[in-house]
Amino acid sequence: MPHPSIYAKTTPEKPAFIMTETGETITYLQLEEQSNQMAHLFRKLGLHAKDHICILMENHIRFFPIVWAGMRTGLIITPVSTHLLEEEVAYIMNNCEAKIFVTSKKYSELATGLKAKAPNVIHHYMIDGVADGFESLEKEVEDLPTHPIADEVQGTTMLYSSGTTGLPKGVFTPPHSENIHETNPLLESIGQNFKFGPHVQYLSPAPLYHAAPMAYNMVNTMFGGTSLIMSKFDAIKSLEAIETYKANYSQWVPIMFVRMLKLPKEDLDKYDVSSMLLALHAAAPCPIEIKEKMIDWWGPVLFEYYGASEGNGLTAITSQEWLEHKGSVGKAFVGECFILDDDGNELPRGEIGNVYFKGGQEFKYHNEAEKTTKAYAKNGSSTVGDVGYMDKDGYLYLTDRKNFTIISGGVNIYPQEIENQLINHPKVADVAVFGIPHEEFGQEVKAVVQPKHWEDAGPELEDELLAYCRERLAKIKVPRSIDFDKELPRKDNGKLYKRRLVERYV
Repeated sequence: MPHPSIYAKTTPEKPAFIMTETGETITYLQLEEQSNQMAHLFRKLGLHAKDHICILMENHIRFFPIVWAGMRTGLIITPVSTHLLEEEVAYIMNNCEAKIFVTSKKYSELATGLKAKAPNVIHHYMIDGVADGFESLEKEVEDLPTHPIADEVQGTTMLYSSGTTGLPKGVFTPPHSENIHETNPLLESIGQNFKFGPHVQYLSPAPLYHAAPMAYNMVNTMFGGTSLIMSKFDAIKSLEAIETYKANYSQWVPIMFVRMLKLPKEDLDKYDVSSMLLALHAAAPCPIEIKEKMIDWWGPVLFEYYGASEGNGLTAITSQEWLEHKGSVGKAFVGECFILDDDGNELPRGEIGNVYFKGGQEFKYHNEAEKTTKAYAKNGSSTVGDVGYMDKDGYLYLTDRKNFTIISGGVNIYPQEIENQLINHPKVADVAVFGIPHEEFGQEVKAVVQPKHWEDAGPELEDELLAYCRERLAKIKVPRSIDFDKELPRKDNGKLYKRRLVERYV
C-alpha cells in the first residue's frame, strides 16, 4: 500500500478530501504540498521523531494535511475531542506531553484557557484566524517549501479512550517501521479486505478525532480514494450526501441508523442510496430490529466490526452472516478471541465473561503502567473491558462494558439488552440504562429516556415504556423507574457518556 504522496504524481488533480456541505476540496497534489510545508515547519521548530502534537479541531479541510505532516516527520499525533471540558483537554495535553498545539478559531475561547493549564506546550497555532497567544498556521507555512523534508520518518497516532468510565487513557502503539512507505499492517489489511481503492467515494459523517473515522479516512487516502467529510452527522444531510456524491463506502455508529430510521417515511423514500456498496458500522452493538430495518432499506451492504483504539483484536460480520447470527459482532478477523472469567480462565461457549484478544497489536497506556498490566491476562491476551460470550460457531456477542454491569441481588444484568429493547419504541429517541444504589439488592435498574417529542415526557409515557419492557424482558431486568432528559450525553462518536448520568444519581 503506497504512501498518498504517490497520488500527487499519478492523479494530482483528484480530490483527496471534499467537505460535503460546502464542496471545499483538497486534491492529492495539494495534500502533498500542504503536508510537506507543515513538515518543514515542524522541523524548523525543532520537533523530532517521537515528539507529541495535539490537535483540537472540528471536521475541517486542513485536518488531514496536519495529520499527514506529523506522519511524515515521526511525530506522535493526538487529536482531542472538541466536546471535552477545559480540565479534560488539559489532562490529555499534559499526559501526552505535547510540544505543539494546533486548534481553530472556532475553539479560541477553550484554547486560550488551556495555555496556563498545559504549560509544557511550546508552540501554539490556530487556523481561520488567531487569538491571543496563538500564531496563524496558514501564515507560518505559506512561504515554506512544498517538497519533502530530507529526514522523513514514520509517525504514529496516540488516541485517547473516550473516558466513558473514567479518565481517558492514551493508547500507544509504536510505528512498525521508520520508512513512511511501509504502512501499518493492520491498516493495510483493512484496506485490502474491504477492497479500498481509487473507485471509493467514502462518506465520513463522524468526528475525525475518533479512532475509526481517522483510520478509515487514512486508509482511503492510502488507497487513492476520495473522502467525503461531513462537518457533523445529520440524518437528512447524510442521505443528501449519499445521493449527491454517489457515496459507495461509509462508516457509521448505531445511533446514526436510529436517527435516520426515525425520520418521516417521505424522507426515507426521497433519497437515492443505491450507490452504497459497503456501510461499515461499529462503536456499540446494533439493536437487532434497527439492523434488520437498515438491511431492508439499504440491502445487505452493512458490515459490522468490533474493535478498539488499542488495536488488540478485531471481529467482523457481513450482513449475510449476521442474518444467521442476529446480534453478533462477528468472528475474530484480527487476532484470536477468548472469553475469560475474572481469574483469567477460559470459559465454555455460551457463558458470559470478559472479552480478550491475542495476536493483534500489542499496546500500552501512556504513563499508565498499572492500567496496562491490568489489561493483560496470564495467557498474554488483552482486554479493553467489554463483556460478552461466543456461540458454538465462534461468533462473538457483546453484552456491555464491564463497568456498567448492574449487580442486583447477586444477579448480573446487562444494560445493553434493556437499551436495545427501549430504543425500538416509536416514542424513544435515545436511552441509557444503568445501576443505582438499592438498600436491599445493592443496585436497581434505572433508565433515562430522551423522548422523540419532549412534550410526551411524563408519567403516562413512563407507564407505557415500563409496560413495553415487561412484555419483552424478564422481571428483574425491567427498570424500577424511568426519568426523561431533553438530550442524553451522547457524543458524536456515537458513544454514550453514561458515567455523567450515573454521577447524577450516585
